[in-house]
Amino acid sequence: MAIRRGLGIWMALWFLGLPQTGWAGEVYVAVASNFLNPLKEIAQRFKKDTGNTLILISGSTGKLYAQARHGAPFDILLAADENRPALLEREGVGVKGTRFTYAVGALVLWSLDPDKVRGEESLTQMDKGKLAIANPKTAPYGRAAKQVLERLGLWQKLRPFLVRGENISQTLQFVATGNAALGLIAKSQVEDPRFKLKGSRWDIPADHHEPVLQQAILLKPGFSNPSAKQFLKFLKGQVSKKIIQSYGYHFLEE
Repeated sequence: MAIRRGLGIWMALWFLGLPQTGWAGEVYVAVASNFLNPLKEIAQRFKKDTGNTLILISGSTGKLYAQARHGAPFDILLAADENRPALLEREGVGVKGTRFTYAVGALVLWSLDPDKVRGEESLTQMDKGKLAIANPKTAPYGRAAKQVLERLGLWQKLRPFLVRGENISQTLQFVATGNAALGLIAKSQVEDPRFKLKGSRWDIPADHHEPVLQQAILLKPGFSNPSAKQFLKFLKGQVSKKIIQSYGYHFLEE
């Protein structure tokens, strides 16, 4: 009996002495749809390195912001803009001082047709078919797409041809399935190794729209979750940055 009791005490002390990475934790991450696939890769590496699991909830930044604001139990928001994380910080839903830009996005005009896209003229000469963009009211890439069309003086002219996706993922689907001849989508989608998209494209010049600064922020439910804080640190590291770059994003320091 004494031996059994002593063995139990030893095992308890040994278990308590394990490093933190030995404890399996879960982190609920609300992620903008354009960043879902890179995050899946990052999540795999994070679990391998730490033993912790990311639970991913994807959607448009506008909808995720509204859900977080109304009490959704997200630990972290990875937005596709800087505005919503800043709002959550001011509203007390986001933890002050944890907001940072994890990636800078770019926009591409893309078509399945390898001969369809010929630069700016593909938009200026458009007189039929559909042009897919994300909803400018809820999706940062949709707002950037509208800014591009406004800069080119084409917003009013092309409005009858527009089909709006709820988010940038649905926007891509419109073009990939042939329901739209052209689409203003995220560069990360075109360069996503899982999609291997072909066709034709025009990389929109950066000065045609405001920078798409994608920001992360720790939310109040994640404040007491050590794994959430650990993930934000991991997101800033070289392993994550290498994956992010492989999808066509860049960083502020570049």
